[in-house]
Amino acid sequence: MSDREHEIYDVVGIGFGPSNLSLAIALEESRASVLENEVSTLFFERQPSFGWHRNMLLPSATMQISFLKDLATLRNPTSAYSFVAFLYESGRLPQFVNNQDFFPTRQEFHQYLEWAQARFADRVVYGSSVTSIRLPPGTEPELADRLRLEVTDAAGQVGRVVEARNVIVSTGLVPSMPEGAVQDERVWHSSEFLEKYRRMNPAELRRVAVVGAGQSAAEITRFLYDELPHAEVVAVIPSYGYSVADDTPFANQVFDPAAVDDYYFGTDQTREAFWRYHRNTNYSVVDDEVIRALYRRSYDDVVQGVSRLQFLNLTRVTGVKRVGSETRVTLQVGPDAEVRELDFDAFVCATGYNAMEPTKLLGDLDRHCLRDESGRYRMERDYRVVTAPEMRCGIYLQGGTEHTHGLTSSLLSNLAVRSGEIAESIISRRAGQNAERAIPARAGGDVR
Repeated sequence: MSDREHEIYDVVGIGFGPSNLSLAIALEESRASVLENEVSTLFFERQPSFGWHRNMLLPSATMQISFLKDLATLRNPTSAYSFVAFLYESGRLPQFVNNQDFFPTRQEFHQYLEWAQARFADRVVYGSSVTSIRLPPGTEPELADRLRLEVTDAAGQVGRVVEARNVIVSTGLVPSMPEGAVQDERVWHSSEFLEKYRRMNPAELRRVAVVGAGQSAAEITRFLYDELPHAEVVAVIPSYGYSVADDTPFANQVFDPAAVDDYYFGTDQTREAFWRYHRNTNYSVVDDEVIRALYRRSYDDVVQGVSRLQFLNLTRVTGVKRVGSETRVTLQVGPDAEVRELDFDAFVCATGYNAMEPTKLLGDLDRHCLRDESGRYRMERDYRVVTAPEMRCGIYLQGGTEHTHGLTSSLLSNLAVRSGEIAESIISRRAGQNAERAIPARAGGDVR
């Protein structure tokens, strides 16, 4: 056991992707102005080094949000951690301005994230996984003002035990696979795409398929078509072709910070309307430019009398199995659900993600966390889990709160403001202020 067994921190973050990185920045900038309430922090990240969707850093793939929706700007326009500050320090701010584009490439945004996280190297432990959160031994719930976290190293050995007054869970989304599909060296989820692709000999990929109707599916389909000129690329799409993402100004207001209040304090009908009318801003939709690029490639095939790029619309995967060195996929194709079996050298599942679910991580603590009638965590407006009155320590979620905070709860769009609200909550509560003063509530508001 480490000799640091009795370390105590105000904040311990589980996961160090953009969400907890943004929180670290918010706490750092708050610390500068509230020195008497200095907050000690430590973050654990299971990856060996910082990485954000590394396997989807495809050439020319751009961000779907403005560079101003970075780690800090919407919370603090003068932040030294902004994307503009990164460009300035990198010596290419004039060139970026001349580019006249609000949407940097994904590779450049990843460079920005790496630049920002490097400033917190002394507060992040990589290659470490938090395996349990519990009350310290001998602590009664009514006296619980700290939580005890056990941390394992890359070898799975318990190497550190720390205590935290507040725990921030941000473990990310969980890849979702279609029915019957299990990841292996020939069946990939989009979250591992580039890593798996680079292990292959491109000459062996004569027929590949991509299933999915969203941005990742379309981008991977375009990438494979361009990178494998000898191969047949099949796009398996559950809808009738790709649908365009609505990024028009009025629709984009759904990602504004004020929209979180409208969702959280709204009626059931209000929240249902958010999803019914605005899912097409983010879910199973594709940027117009990518759709047109794919259609152009398909049309060029027709002109040349070839069929390298094929689209199977209204198609559902019902089974996946290995047959020799190939993967055999069972499909229900078209309006008549005709059953087909097709063999592929690689099968890519760009089938999205499931929401973060911290129940297993919380273990016995889960019984102190209150749930709604649907079995979901009840949440404060400041992203703090509603716990039984005797629990004085804080459990905050960065993700998994779509049911209370709406579409942006796990997206970059509201990242800076969300992290600022959590930081303000922690600092205010630490200073002994009333929770309602941390995040001002509307008249008649309640806890979801």
